Amino acid sequence: MTNSAIAADFTHVSEWVFDLDNTLYPHHSNLFAQIDVKMTAYVSELLQLPSDEARKVQKDFYQSYGTTLQGLMANHDVDPDDFLEKVHDIDYSWIDPDPRLGDAIKALPGRKFIFTNGDRGHAERAARQLGVLDHFDDIFDVVAADLVPKPAAETYDKFRALHRVDCKRAAMFEDLARNLTIPKSLGMRTVLIVPNNFKPTFTEIWEQDGADDHIDHVTDDLAGFLNSVTGKPA
Repeated sequence: MTNSAIAADFTHVSEWVFDLDNTLYPHHSNLFAQIDVKMTAYVSELLQLPSDEARKVQKDFYQSYGTTLQGLMANHDVDPDDFLEKVHDIDYSWIDPDPRLGDAIKALPGRKFIFTNGDRGHAERAARQLGVLDHFDDIFDVVAADLVPKPAAETYDKFRALHRVDCKRAAMFEDLARNLTIPKSLGMRTVLIVPNNFKPTFTEIWEQDGADDHIDHVTDDLAGFLNSVTGKPA
């Protein structure tokens, strides 16, 4: 699709919704690897399990409940504040500041939101290190979602009700295709963010993540894509 065609597809959009991890900051920052290690350590300490067994439990919870935290709350009554504080105690210098992305987000017309399954503190620290925090109107985190993560339909309902988002005039950017299913059904433009130089075909991406026709666009360069939307050089 040409840049002019991309721009034409977003002329009606005035509500811009971005996931955080591996979407605003790129996959190669590998920040989530630190969080993943912290989650395994948390499960290991809580359940008194060796690291390899704790990791299996952690991944099983993620698959079954959408997040490790949801699984831990359902099965072990953990304190969510304690969990979120400990797993987000990481080194944010792994994220490189991205002035190009900041300028691209700033140029978008209308309101901009971060919508994350992490907590607000994590989102603020990551976005600040990236250099984009000041360009957002607000952050909707997993605490605001009553600890029910995307892709639960009720979480999108809470987000749009809180901020009075007109989904027919909204676009959502995500690195997980399954998290775009509900936004597409609500009328949003949907954009899947993939790692730089990602090779699989679009069909393979959707098949791997359980989506089909819920993705309008795919890009491995968020700043370049946003510049295409606003008519600037990519």
